[in-house]
Amino acid sequence: MTCVVVLLGVAAYFAYSAYQHATTLLISAGCQVGSGTNAVSLDTEQASIAATIAGVAANERLPAHAVTIAYATALQESKLHNLNYGDRDSVGIFQQRPSEGWGTTSQLEDPVYATAAFFGALTKVSGWQQLPVDQAAQAVQHSADGSAYSQYDLMARAMAIAFTGQAVHAVYCWPGPGSRPAWNLSAARAALAEAFGAPGAGRSVTAIVTSGTAKAPAAAVRVEPQQAWAVASWLVTHAQAYGISDVRYNGYQWTASDGSQGWRPATGSASTTSGSILLH
Repeated sequence: MTCVVVLLGVAAYFAYSAYQHATTLLISAGCQVGSGTNAVSLDTEQASIAATIAGVAANERLPAHAVTIAYATALQESKLHNLNYGDRDSVGIFQQRPSEGWGTTSQLEDPVYATAAFFGALTKVSGWQQLPVDQAAQAVQHSADGSAYSQYDLMARAMAIAFTGQAVHAVYCWPGPGSRPAWNLSAARAALAEAFGAPGAGRSVTAIVTSGTAKAPAAAVRVEPQQAWAVASWLVTHAQAYGISDVRYNGYQWTASDGSQGWRPATGSASTTSGSILLH
């Protein structure tokens, strides 16, 4: 989001977001979260970071409230962008400071590390699960104006519902002009494991199985059903980076070539189970 969002306020933001979605999808890459009057428009960096935050929360078995707090914080601190600058030595999506013991500059510019550090501090706050979003955020950040986080409460909640998978097929993106990068499953696999944890028993992602051919590559990401839409949202928001053209899960399909149309009923050999996400 741009700085105009702060001026518009939360209620006006949703109207602005709908307008932004209708205009920018015609000229640049972007993403939408949810639908109707409460839809949130994000750029691709914001959406990929939001999906990563949800992934780290899933890996740490944290509830959606933790994700909401993280989103409200990141929206206030960096507009959900991974900044390499800030007040004094602040950097990253939460504007954490190396001089205050959060980590090194390079570590804090890694969204996975920064998110894990944020959640590590949040879970040490007594009774954080019952605190309002702005109070929980302020308890972690110790900002000069803790009330500023409250302006993102509604938006952060809507995003958390979508990115954690409480709302199904609620996150979609569309590519900008230009060619799509080559398929890179190995890089996607590594990044997915960094966010959600390495595939295995007790993890959101239980296995990644390569299939298809060199000319028509494909893979199946086997997932725990309760985390499946969070994983699917991560794959869609990172599709441009890893050359993913098609994501299918549980009877629904997202295709990069018409990504602005969102998820639609799947056709062809789509997955019909609740335990496997198909990639092409």
